[in-house]
Amino acid sequence: MTTWTRSQGQALVTVPAYSQPQRVTQARVLRSEWIKLRTQPSTLWSLLSAVVLIIGFGVLYSFLREARPPHGVAAIASFDPASVSLSGVQLAQIAVGVLGVLLITSEYASGLIRASFAAVPRRLPVLWGKATLLAAATLAVCLPAALITFLAGQSILGRQHLATTLGQPGVTRAVIGSVLYLAVAGLLGLGLGGLLRSTAGGISALFGLLFAVPLVASFLPGTWADEVGKFLPGAAGQAVTSVYPDPATSLAPWTGFGVFCLYAVVVLGLAAQRMRRGDA
Repeated sequence: MTTWTRSQGQALVTVPAYSQPQRVTQARVLRSEWIKLRTQPSTLWSLLSAVVLIIGFGVLYSFLREARPPHGVAAIASFDPASVSLSGVQLAQIAVGVLGVLLITSEYASGLIRASFAAVPRRLPVLWGKATLLAAATLAVCLPAALITFLAGQSILGRQHLATTLGQPGVTRAVIGSVLYLAVAGLLGLGLGGLLRSTAGGISALFGLLFAVPLVASFLPGTWADEVGKFLPGAAGQAVTSVYPDPATSLAPWTGFGVFCLYAVVVLGLAAQRMRRGDA
């Protein structure tokens, strides 16, 4: 049984830490990971950055499109006002993804991960705890931000009679899907951080998957660029954030999101496999 001592006058008194032997459970691991999450400065700054990017860029781009509205029947028919106001999600994914990387690589860099694994010998509950809390924190913070920027953006676009509402087909799905996309982007970053155990390596791999690989794929000949691009992480996941995804360059909304989730599951699975090997 774990004990600690304290000085009381001239005597040392042994005080039991717990009256009963304590068993490691996922709930207790979640509690400890929550303490880590809310006390890390990177958590506050990353989530604050995500909120600023979602709202700030979404409102800015809405003003830009309000000043330069689409002209012509075809252009107006294909105009997606929800995507305009949610355009900041494309930048916010960087902040959330980097948070996912830092959430685990910071422990490897400081050596705190050894204490975590000493307390949780099975190791994997630590990874699942981080993943659960990261997803929950992202959803809790980014959902209000997405709703705010959607309403603000539609208010701006409404001056040109271009606004839409949450009641229109696909709009609510796009708003909620944007937040789900950010949560999975964070999990992808967490998996890359756990797999590579390097902040620089994890962030570089994240940028490579989300930005560099699609850029390289765009140079493929003929229709290969569009066909391959549909299944890359960023394009696949962002299908759920659009009310009118282009079938030529995008998968169906929930199909694309499912492919994006599969990427995150595979990377987290590889990170879990490496963590189980006990080489930390």
